[in-house]
Amino acid sequence: MSSAFTDLCRYPIVQAPMAGGASTPQLVAAVSEAGGLGCLAAGYKTADGMYQEIKQVRGLTSRPFGVNLFMPQPEYADPAAVEVYRNQLAGEATWYETQLGETDGKRDDGYEAKLAILLDDPVPLVSFTFGCPTREVVQAFDRAGTRTVVTVTTPEEAQAAQRAGADAVCVQGIEAGGHQGTHRDNPETDSAGLGLLSLIAQVREAVQLPVVAAGGLMRGGQIAAVLAAGADLAQLGTAFLVTPESGAQPLHKQAMTNPLFVHTELTRAFSGRPARGLVNRFMREHGPYAPAAYPQVHYLTAGLRKAAAKAGDPQAMALWAGQGHRLARELPAAQLMEVLVAELDEAKAAFAARGAE
Repeated sequence: MSSAFTDLCRYPIVQAPMAGGASTPQLVAAVSEAGGLGCLAAGYKTADGMYQEIKQVRGLTSRPFGVNLFMPQPEYADPAAVEVYRNQLAGEATWYETQLGETDGKRDDGYEAKLAILLDDPVPLVSFTFGCPTREVVQAFDRAGTRTVVTVTTPEEAQAAQRAGADAVCVQGIEAGGHQGTHRDNPETDSAGLGLLSLIAQVREAVQLPVVAAGGLMRGGQIAAVLAAGADLAQLGTAFLVTPESGAQPLHKQAMTNPLFVHTELTRAFSGRPARGLVNRFMREHGPYAPAAYPQVHYLTAGLRKAAAKAGDPQAMALWAGQGHRLARELPAAQLMEVLVAELDEAKAAFAARGAE
């Protein structure tokens, strides 16, 4: 494990910051207490909401943890396309007896206010998704003693992170559940994402930064594989989604291993940005027509998703999941950490034995 992380976690396992409620303070603390690095998701929260969760984590553990921020989004969505999509979803709103949301909400996710809090009362690590912070922001965190990590999906994005002075990159393969952390949302590249192992190799040759590998990782053997491929740590999201400490909807947790949901796909149906989830009715019917309009579509469908969950209908929920979802294990977070570490040790021993033959 890179020296940049040895004081943050005992094991090379990071719990992914899953925006939308899954990454509770209880989950973050449990993972950190077990020797991993737990991470809060500040996305979709107010600055004060983020701060209150940080205080909760500090009350549960003295171990290091991280906080993930969404970068502000540029205005490039076509308002007419969003209105066409609103009309298409009118029948869904009627069926679930709810209202479609307004699409003129803020595109910055309270970024500046969150920065101010994190610089005033620093946490050990801050990561960024949907873009790269400026060199000035990274330098401010460096002065505050906070490590910075930028989520990247291409070697070019990794180079941008290195130029900004980031301490590490989180290399996100196409297998990852939830949103793809691309720096620029380009519909023409929706199906051009790189698999994790290929991406790790390309990023390692493009930059001189520690690598956190993310995308479809569910077992200790997979963690060993990405470490052997050049990663310093492995980040797991879906694996922790089904733990009791996770704040994910019960229907979402159950869907991970429900035989009704056979596979995952990338879709813009729920948020207007490419995100991997279990294929359900809503994704099949509306995904082909959803515009590239984040966070407008996220605001538009928020009420629908909540109403579907309330009605007990997973067919209109955003069931974010990585490609390894069928390997999910319903274990408490600390126990899952123990199992992952044991599997990792076993895989390392097997590698060593083969090398000695």
